[in-house]
Amino acid sequence: MDLDLALCVDEPSIPMGSSAPNEKIEYELWEQSNHLSFMFIKSHINNSIRGSILECSNIKDFMKAIEEQFVRSDKASTSILMTRFSSKTFYYSKSVCGHIMEMRDMAAQLKFLEIEIFESFLVHFILNSLPFEYSTFKISYNTNKEKWSVNELLTMCVQEEERLKHEKVESTC
Repeated sequence: MDLDLALCVDEPSIPMGSSAPNEKIEYELWEQSNHLSFMFIKSHINNSIRGSILECSNIKDFMKAIEEQFVRSDKASTSILMTRFSSKTFYYSKSVCGHIMEMRDMAAQLKFLEIEIFESFLVHFILNSLPFEYSTFKISYNTNKEKWSVNELLTMCVQEEERLKHEKVESTC
């Protein structure tokens, strides 16, 4: 069907009466591809997206307009994600492993949005998001000369979480 022809090939010039037959066929194929591509894409995108895009004469321009729409929303997504990331604190409703994995995931999402977060910063940021009960653990990290990766921090935090649980059980007995 050459559905992608209009996306791959620039619009040929409109044939005149004196144009060669192959130029007329080439234009008709491109026009059909452009029309079918519009129908296909418009039938598969959300109405809110479709309604916010200005009318375009060819599918390439329409796709560029959609892309520009999402560049703007990437900025909003980045802002929201940065706010969530910077205000993230550990809650006991989930494990410390889940907390660290969530923060690492947010850092990866920010990296995808072109906001680089270095691993050493992420390690310190995660440590600062932990509650008071992890104070001894934080001091231990800060006095240690070695820097940990996020994976090492994850392993150590899980061990510390188990130690704290065990300590809590012993203190209630």
